[in-house]
Amino acid sequence: MAWHDVQVTAEQAGTISNRTDATARTVIECAADAIVAFSTDQTVMLWNPAAERMFGWTAAEVAGLEPPIIPEELKAEHNAVLERVRGGGQISFATRRIRKDRSVIDLRIDTSALIDGAGEVIGWVNVCHQTGEDDVARHYMAERARVVRRLGDVVADMNAQRDLESVLDRIAASLRELTSADAGGFVIIEDDMLRLVSTAGLPDRLRGRTATLSTSLVGELMGSGKTVMMATGESGGFDDLIWSALPGLHTIALSLSHVAGKPYGALYALYSRRKLSHVELELLELLAGHAGVALTNAMAFEEVVRQRAHERAVIDGSADGIAVLDEAGLVRQWNPAAHRITGMATQDAIGKPPSFPLPEPGATLNTKLPNGRWLDVLCTALADGGELVVDFRDVTAAKELEEAKDLFLATTSHELRTPITVVQGFASTLASRWDQLGDTERRAAVRTIAERAGSLGRLVEQLLLGSRAGADQFPVSNGPFDLDAVLRAAVTAFQPLSDKHVLVADIAANLPTASGDTMATDIIVGQLLENAFKYSPGGGTVTVRARLGGHGGADSPPVSWGGPGGIVPPGERYIEVTVEDEGIGIADGDHERIFDRFFQGETGDRRRFGGVGIGLFIVRRLAQAQNGEVTANSRASGGTAMCLRLRPFDDAAPAVADGAAPADR
Repeated sequence: MAWHDVQVTAEQAGTISNRTDATARTVIECAADAIVAFSTDQTVMLWNPAAERMFGWTAAEVAGLEPPIIPEELKAEHNAVLERVRGGGQISFATRRIRKDRSVIDLRIDTSALIDGAGEVIGWVNVCHQTGEDDVARHYMAERARVVRRLGDVVADMNAQRDLESVLDRIAASLRELTSADAGGFVIIEDDMLRLVSTAGLPDRLRGRTATLSTSLVGELMGSGKTVMMATGESGGFDDLIWSALPGLHTIALSLSHVAGKPYGALYALYSRRKLSHVELELLELLAGHAGVALTNAMAFEEVVRQRAHERAVIDGSADGIAVLDEAGLVRQWNPAAHRITGMATQDAIGKPPSFPLPEPGATLNTKLPNGRWLDVLCTALADGGELVVDFRDVTAAKELEEAKDLFLATTSHELRTPITVVQGFASTLASRWDQLGDTERRAAVRTIAERAGSLGRLVEQLLLGSRAGADQFPVSNGPFDLDAVLRAAVTAFQPLSDKHVLVADIAANLPTASGDTMATDIIVGQLLENAFKYSPGGGTVTVRARLGGHGGADSPPVSWGGPGGIVPPGERYIEVTVEDEGIGIADGDHERIFDRFFQGETGDRRRFGGVGIGLFIVRRLAQAQNGEVTANSRASGGTAMCLRLRPFDDAAPAVADGAAPADR
């Protein structure tokens, strides 16, 4: 009878189906291999007795739950296998699974998809075979090769990190990945203390916690002379350690990391759900060794960064201009002082040769820039290449002082020679021709000698004042004095000295008592009047004015005050004395320089007036010794206005002791 001629009733079909299901259940229950089925949500649908014997959990304990047999580090592999067989077919692969007693077993698993009558995937079936010795060996070798490759990737990743903290964090994360540890961390050794600096799988609050080295596992490991060790807790916990934050902790493995041949820290692997083997210990030791290399590299890099930052700070903070030139002689670095000295901004200097000549390496050179500044240039060749370091400083002030001193000597010689020659000539005449000369001639010769001797005395006195001014040793005695009387006496004394000039006193009535020194102020006013006469050779009006200033109140602009007082605040009072002339004036840019020692202005008209160039230097120092200031201004109508400001006595600061130098206040 042909198969297509068989007629099956519904009752017979149901009987056949029930017998088939019973047969399938019997086969599954009697199978020697563990069979586990998962639904699409990866919860357990089927767990046969062989699975109970292999893994230790009963079907009732795992039904409807995610399977507890998959190690954390292999879940990604498990999910990937399920996805690969979703479309049909079968995959067989070697792996590891966890037993209820936390031991690990090596398996070969055949994975297939469960498909319903409509062709839809409703789950997966895993048939687990415990591997024999050959399979275990092959799996071990394959797993070891995989771990070694992964270790190489991890080490390369660690060495690519340049920040020390990033390296430490990467070490802790890699430890957990490679050794299948439930948590891990890295501690560094600081004298007799340990400090936890990175963690993986542990609360962040533990970072920074410390422990005593001598009583720790690290201290025990260092004392043993080994680089790796394992410790277990008798009761399944380490309640006295930082790591007790990991629930169920039962095993700790640790290994030392060395930097520069000395123990730098230790790598901890913590286990709470599974046991570890000698493979994990070996991996831990390898990782700790590579961690030492990565830490050495990171620390060396940070040291280079710190050193460069220090060098950069020194270069940028240097008062000297510093430039680094490449082999072609082009600027690669240009510090802020180089910009200030040369006036050339960094962006304009980079990639170009310096704007001044260079000496041979190891030598120095004095050179003058187009802007008039003098430079002292030192050039040094770097030993490891053709680069040059150029150090240059502004020596303009020293050059000007040197030139001023030469000029001072020449001028002083001239100033001394003339009166000495006259005195010597008239004295010789009197000595050799006394009897031949009449009384009138003898009196005239003696008068000339007296006048020239007076000039010599005034010159010597000025030189002495200049010396004291340079040493801040003015014997001033600050206190209240009548400025009105000092000014009027000076005008009266100077009035008959020139028949070309008209001397006018414009002194405000009720001028308050000034704070300062009478003699010092008289010297200042006398020097200003002498200069006014000298530098207005064509004559004209010289005016001495005196006013009380600073009544504008709090809204008035502040007045510049270059002495110890700085700026006169709005609303404060000051007495202003000006000496105005109609002479040759002051060249642009010289309004402050005229107060420098030995300065006499540009060559030209001013040079023909003689003098040694210390009068205004003395004037400013005397003004400052009285807590005042003196400034120079050009008049719009021509000539110069020299301005002396002193404080009214009622507003002045406490008096300074007699003989105190301005620098002492």
